[in-house]
Amino acid sequence: MRDMFLIRNPRKIKGGRKMFKKYVAVLLSGLMLVSAVSLTGCGSDSKESDSKADTKTEDSSGGGDNLAESKDLLAKAIEELKTTDNHPLLEEGTTFDVPEAKGDAEELEKLDDSDINKWHYYEYLDWDDSNDAKFPESPADGQKGKHVIVIVHGAHAWTTCYQEAFEEACEAVGMTCDVYDPNWDQSTQDGYVDQAINESPDAIVVIPVSADHAGQQFKKITKAGIPAFCSNTLPEADAMNNILAYTGPNDWYQMRNLASKLGEELGGKGGVCYITHNVGTSPYYARTFGPMSTLAEEYPDIKSLDVQSPGFEASAVKQVVSDWITKYGDDLNAIVLADDSDQAIGATEACKAAGREDIIIVAAGISKQGAELIQSGQLKYASYQSCQADAGLVVRTMSEYFNGEEIPRVAYIGTDIISADNVEDFLPCQW
Repeated sequence: MRDMFLIRNPRKIKGGRKMFKKYVAVLLSGLMLVSAVSLTGCGSDSKESDSKADTKTEDSSGGGDNLAESKDLLAKAIEELKTTDNHPLLEEGTTFDVPEAKGDAEELEKLDDSDINKWHYYEYLDWDDSNDAKFPESPADGQKGKHVIVIVHGAHAWTTCYQEAFEEACEAVGMTCDVYDPNWDQSTQDGYVDQAINESPDAIVVIPVSADHAGQQFKKITKAGIPAFCSNTLPEADAMNNILAYTGPNDWYQMRNLASKLGEELGGKGGVCYITHNVGTSPYYARTFGPMSTLAEEYPDIKSLDVQSPGFEASAVKQVVSDWITKYGDDLNAIVLADDSDQAIGATEACKAAGREDIIIVAAGISKQGAELIQSGQLKYASYQSCQADAGLVVRTMSEYFNGEEIPRVAYIGTDIISADNVEDFLPCQW
């Protein structure tokens, strides 16, 4: 079973799931006048960043008083800001290397869904950085006074939590922000991307509604000369050619860890069903086929019985689980959920109503409802994914970019597996 851990002071983790090493260097080129202080966005005629550097270089020294004040504000925010459950809000991200693929994307797509190799290009941002766009160069004058726009994916309790944390972090480091919510509609989000570009902010952050559409959105932003950051939802790998940095959860990693724990709990035998996230999103793939392929590889006697996508209404999930119990009977031993709030409520209610509280339920988390279900013993395990740290990491990354520091192209928030034994360490819940 792969190691499970909570990242508190993250560095590169060696072994197991490997980590990314791509960076974008945003150093000052040549001499800069100390008196030149700019509070405007990056120009579209700036030079291409170095995306291959592996080590940090010395901080830029030519940004004037605003740069010094910005660095002080950021350092203070990193030290003082906490999440609701008392973890660092602006914690340093973790980077992962990319293992070698077992074939090209077309070849791997032909593999069975339970084959761990099929999902390489979904799981890893394995892009050819020689095709990177000409990224805006950092002004290296500090994040203080910068204005950024974040375009989220849609209305949800998680999104509200993320937005509030994003606004708090921006205020702490001296940035202002606007938040656009397309309510899960792709065309509306596309319109917001165009609107944001027209407003010429200092940076644009997008949580893509659809992973396979993200490339078009970020290409527009970068072509307009605006620094583009992708947050939370993993885009398709090729989209990274137009993204300065991705920050968010390593959904595949945490769901594979969750599956390993489930397989151990099942004793390596049994039948499992899956309730998915919204079809087509990166969590849909990670939270379904991540655990499915992990169980197939590590516990071949565990069978995947069915996959359903009823959404996030508790009543709809309850009906699906009730039907599973009727159809599979004692062959159904566990359920993997993409959500530990309403999905978990529906699943646990169905099991209780059928007298099948022996069915082990695990979920991506962690919400207030999920924590309560863990405490009551109805939910066995949940992954820890901090929506507040998710927002904090992208604000930290943008700030470091504006300060002329080198930033990783991909950085992940920390994770853990939550059970009745450690749930108190993650209370009160963030959403």
